Amino acid sequence: MLKTHALTKKKALAIVLLIGLVLLVLIGLRWYTARSPRCDLSTLEGRQAFLLELGWEIDPDSEEFRTVVVPEKLEGIMSQYNRMQLAQGYDLSAHLGESCQQYSYRLLNYPDSDNPVFVTLYIQGDQLIAGDIHSNALNGFMHGLKKITK
Repeated sequence: MLKTHALTKKKALAIVLLIGLVLLVLIGLRWYTARSPRCDLSTLEGRQAFLLELGWEIDPDSEEFRTVVVPEKLEGIMSQYNRMQLAQGYDLSAHLGESCQQYSYRLLNYPDSDNPVFVTLYIQGDQLIAGDIHSNALNGFMHGLKKITK
């Protein structure tokens, strides 16, 4: 008895589904690597290089460091802050109750600002989980890490 290698509907469907799954995995990997910094954020040099990739120059001597804990619930101002993070591709709700390292630096090249402007990064291990640009001035502001052009 000869076996035929005819393409049945089931085999064709399985092949199409397998190709679709492979494409989804490749797209997912590309998305993940595109949003993940390529720098080792556990080091000053890595944080400095990451921020430079975004167009920000920092004063490394201005570094302030502390360990913080993400609240168990994101309410009020923290809920608003997380909305800003979600717009950047980060999500603090994935880190509720977890500790992370907070690094802050004075920016040297923020456009059109007479007051000091700072960048803050929240890092677990060598992964960025949140970050912002802000001014502590009376008429201060806060926005995501991506450089804005005026």
